[in-house]
Amino acid sequence: MQRSIYLRPVGFVANQQNGEEDEVWGGIPLAGGPFAFTALEITERQGAGVQRRVCTLGEFFERDWGRRTLAASDLFEALRQPRGRIAGLSMDRPRIMGIVNVTPDSFSDGGSFDGVQAAVDHALRLEEAGAEILDIGGESTRPGSDTVPLEEELRRVLPVLEALRSKTDALISVDTRKGRVMLAAAEAGADILNDVSALTYDPEALQIAAETGLPVMLMHSQGDPKTMNDEPQYGDVVLDVFDFLERRVHACEAAGMPREKVIVDPGIGFGKHLHHNVAVLSAMSLFHTLGVPVLLGASRKKLIGQLCDVNDPTARVPGSIAAALSAVAQGVQIVRVHDVAATKQALSVWMAVQLGDERGAAGPASTRSGLC
Repeated sequence: MQRSIYLRPVGFVANQQNGEEDEVWGGIPLAGGPFAFTALEITERQGAGVQRRVCTLGEFFERDWGRRTLAASDLFEALRQPRGRIAGLSMDRPRIMGIVNVTPDSFSDGGSFDGVQAAVDHALRLEEAGAEILDIGGESTRPGSDTVPLEEELRRVLPVLEALRSKTDALISVDTRKGRVMLAAAEAGADILNDVSALTYDPEALQIAAETGLPVMLMHSQGDPKTMNDEPQYGDVVLDVFDFLERRVHACEAAGMPREKVIVDPGIGFGKHLHHNVAVLSAMSLFHTLGVPVLLGASRKKLIGQLCDVNDPTARVPGSIAAALSAVAQGVQIVRVHDVAATKQALSVWMAVQLGDERGAAGPASTRSGLC
């Protein structure tokens, strides 16, 4: 039976190396970002058996990995390798993606911005507040939601994208599961594709996404939105989500998409109960070994209400900020949020304190070249 290993960086400190190689005990820069890790959680899985332990970097290098030397080396190298720009936007510090739901039934703000002008105005406000990516979605994928017909989704999304394209320097992402929507969005000027099914819902989506040449966000979801939270099952939720995303990254590469154009999202709330979501949030740094930028979308979600007894999604802003900061503390490069101004303020202060330098704080919205 095959035995798999997983590496999760832990023990984060500010990256003080300025791009230069440092001694092992000084920490290893994580993915070219502002933090370095000083230890590793090593997980080994064989069948249903899972063992985890934390070791120092010195212990990791001294260990004889036997036949798995290459696998351990590749995982470690993926942690160290700086991430490339995504549609021109540097991944060297945390970036904020603002949510623009052009839907009548999204769980938090459904119906608030489902007119073209209302959606465009909202998106521009998010950019002004600090969003560097604007994510436009025309199909709610909340638990229990129904599929939106193709023509209706196009009718919702394209006019907003076309109207917004000439008005913003922010990157524009389109949140869709359908290949034809992806193609139309690319032709209308979208910069990024965001698929909650990781290009598995539509049989044509993988090839269409690859042919557009746009970066793609791959999210983990177990099951269809209509029934995904009925009875989700996992052997080990963190490792199962990782394995799924690894397979989808490989599928993208096989379809001709460079790994440099892939972002992964573990899919908080998608086919996961509360204990699943908490486990994934606590292990976000594991996903860096995929060698691509990592995104978290936990804004206003049900788990916050469950943890804090808050039924109104719009009252979950403090919990949403806490989730975002916990992810950024593990090196996550993108946080997808409803409340951009509040998130940016919290992130700016937190980053300045963590790095001991006000210049480390999240800056204003970048231009499309990724410069502040």
